[in-house]
Amino acid sequence: MSTATLDTPIPAHPCAALPAADAASGDGLAAVRSAIAAHLVPKVVDVDLKAEYPEGFLRALGQAGGFRGAVEPAYGGNGLGMKHVVQVMEEVARECLSSAFLVWCQTACARYIQLSGNDWLKKQFLPSIAAGELLAGTGLSNTVKSCDTIEDYRLSARRVEGGYVINGVLPWVSNLGPSHVFTTGCPVVGEDGKLVFVLVDCAQAGFKLVDCAHFVGLDGTRTLACHFKESFVPDSMVLAHPSESEAYVKRIKPAMIHAQMGMGLGLIDACCKLMHQSNRTLAHVNQYLDDQVETIEAALAGARAAVYEIADELSEGAGSERTLDILKLRLAGGELSLRAANAAMLHQGAKGYLVRNPAQRRLREAYFIAIVTPATKHLRREIARIEGGHACSGM
Repeated sequence: MSTATLDTPIPAHPCAALPAADAASGDGLAAVRSAIAAHLVPKVVDVDLKAEYPEGFLRALGQAGGFRGAVEPAYGGNGLGMKHVVQVMEEVARECLSSAFLVWCQTACARYIQLSGNDWLKKQFLPSIAAGELLAGTGLSNTVKSCDTIEDYRLSARRVEGGYVINGVLPWVSNLGPSHVFTTGCPVVGEDGKLVFVLVDCAQAGFKLVDCAHFVGLDGTRTLACHFKESFVPDSMVLAHPSESEAYVKRIKPAMIHAQMGMGLGLIDACCKLMHQSNRTLAHVNQYLDDQVETIEAALAGARAAVYEIADELSEGAGSERTLDILKLRLAGGELSLRAANAAMLHQGAKGYLVRNPAQRRLREAYFIAIVTPATKHLRREIARIEGGHACSGM
């Protein structure tokens, strides 16, 4: 996909008219959908309005194999790769974007471990993360934005015998709890700006979780501030040392960004459903709105085909050379999410304002897709840099 906007519908993929599950290859989605129906659908309003963290659903999804695409079979994975990761996220996002984002956190952390050179970490943590027994977050937002010179690093590390000591505060990290783990990366004193990437145990000494501001949307994602005070991380928990960090970033970055498209695909699909529902009684007036459901569905079909194609490439080990395509696709996904949610709200009309009506929730969720790292402005900046002949900075 070569354009950042979707004013012109993307050509439909031959499988795009089918439900995502029918277009999928491999197994695993039937059990995933059963877990969604049983454990998530009844809780969606509570997740949104009461900021309820859907821990039970995440564990049930893990039991259903929902996280296993991010992990190789040797460590408890299913061998289905990135397409499966995206498709699971897509299924979840049709019902609840907060929960889909948590799926992204869990699978992103798993993939960071999978792509590290630390075999002990893989054996120790990947089977339990893949099974949903251990829940995991990713604290790389500040790392990514700092590498791209958007903000300053919030953490710093210094090398000591047997590991690193980390100090600082990460303001917002999601999918956390006292028994969770998460990944992060920060510069090391004396290493000329090079980074260390680590897996953090939320129960370790010198570290604490602190409640942060509450959000108007996606407040059920257990997003907390992470305080490091002389917090020691042993070498056994290191994903990449400074000498390895540049190559490590090239391995993790493409899929980190690309997998987020699962959230967008599911949300856009849900918005199309809302438009169809409204058109049962209001098609005679909805026809005068700028965006019609058929237009959004055509763009969604093309986006889904492009996402699945690149996901397969990422599973095969390629992808870093597709960075520009991935950035453009992710940008277009965020913009189409906003467009679809806006259209769904306008189709619904006044009842879209009702507290339990999903239209207003979908609008808030769409803004999250456009704001979460890498945000729309971040993506446009990096695309401009690459197209201007500059190497993609940092991460």
